[in-house]
Amino acid sequence: MKKTVNPLDKRFKIAHREALIGVVLVIINFIWWYGFAYGLGSTKVEKYTYIFGLPAWFFYSCIAGFIVMVILVILTVKFLFKEVPFDEEEGDLK
Repeated sequence: MKKTVNPLDKRFKIAHREALIGVVLVIINFIWWYGFAYGLGSTKVEKYTYIFGLPAWFFYSCIAGFIVMVILVILTVKFLFKEVPFDEEEGDLK
């Protein structure tokens, strides 16, 4: 018979924390995108400023936003996420 998963396993606490971090990153990405896309993009087309031939709202929301999010995800994975063993036995997690 298979062992049932212990809900008090420390891996679940780590997984829930990392999932919450992922949701926060998605919310940050959406706020960044929405703020620049609709903040700068809500003016008349004649008044747009351009960066590298792209409208500023598009550059900041899609290009710069992508770069910022890649850096945030790299830093998050490097400093906030933990290595978790997938074995059924609970490892030495601190």
